[in-house]
Amino acid sequence: MSHCYTHFRGFCFAAAMAAFVSAGAATTFAADGVSIAEKDGKLRVEINGELFTEYHYQDVSRPFLYPVLGPSGVAMTRNWPIKTVPGEDHDHPHQKSLWWAHGAINGVDFWSETAKAGRTVHDKFLAVTSGPDTGVIKSLNKLVTKDGQVLGTLEFTITFYSHKDGRTMDWETRVLADEGDLKFGDTKEGTMGMRLAESMRLQPNKENVGKPTGHIVNSEGVRDGATWGKRAKWVDYYGPVEGQLVGVAMFDNPANPRYPTWWHVRDYGLFAANPFGIREFDRNAKETGELTVPKGQSLDFKYRFYFHRGDEKEAKVADHYAEYLREGSK
Repeated sequence: MSHCYTHFRGFCFAAAMAAFVSAGAATTFAADGVSIAEKDGKLRVEINGELFTEYHYQDVSRPFLYPVLGPSGVAMTRNWPIKTVPGEDHDHPHQKSLWWAHGAINGVDFWSETAKAGRTVHDKFLAVTSGPDTGVIKSLNKLVTKDGQVLGTLEFTITFYSHKDGRTMDWETRVLADEGDLKFGDTKEGTMGMRLAESMRLQPNKENVGKPTGHIVNSEGVRDGATWGKRAKWVDYYGPVEGQLVGVAMFDNPANPRYPTWWHVRDYGLFAANPFGIREFDRNAKETGELTVPKGQSLDFKYRFYFHRGDEKEAKVADHYAEYLREGSK
């Protein structure tokens, strides 16, 4: 007898996942390239035979990636609340490793995990592929209020690359207003986000006082705390993890709405691109950050993550961004 671990509108995800695997999904990992396989109810992503991350989608407030391991094999994101380890602060339980969400969609909070918050519910996988150069997870997800109303659909396409120079992935979110208009509100609580490893923070927690800390720099040369609420084409956040200096750069795509985007990047390790929170970032702004996707239409948001060794200069972040732009023009 089979069992369903999650239901949505009568859909059995256990049966769907079993069918997906039997239909030809990779069940073993290759030594080279990108391999993605179902393991323990998650999708495990390995790059050149080494674990990079796992895609969590069952019984969660929204799908997310955890752990996220850098090119040196060190953990780039906070463990809590997925896993409890010594030395980590237990604030903002909704900031789970790496995710996409927004704090005001049709007035519903999909960013936090309060009693009134909505959930991004996994519906089905549209594609899961492995390959020598890239691997892809493509999923369909429903925006569901606490009362069970479906507001719309999010299509996530995550592409992983087998680059030898650092680790690179793209996250694309397609917003589908298939149930009615979708109005994104002006709030800082969003949107393409990460919660970095505690030792990478600009402002150390009590466990790391007196130790080397992290730093933030953006494409305009603005550094550290001054980067919050500023517009930039990219932001790099780097710092020490297990004795190594590592970092992650997030690239905004020129095709995204309101490029270059605003950044909700905090000294405690929150790192997010947010094109909506205009008036929260700038109290004197004349324009609003609200944006409506009319019923029957869609809107795309594309970001690249570049996980690297060293600071932004050693990692040649600006050069990698220039290459990202050239790829988009092909």
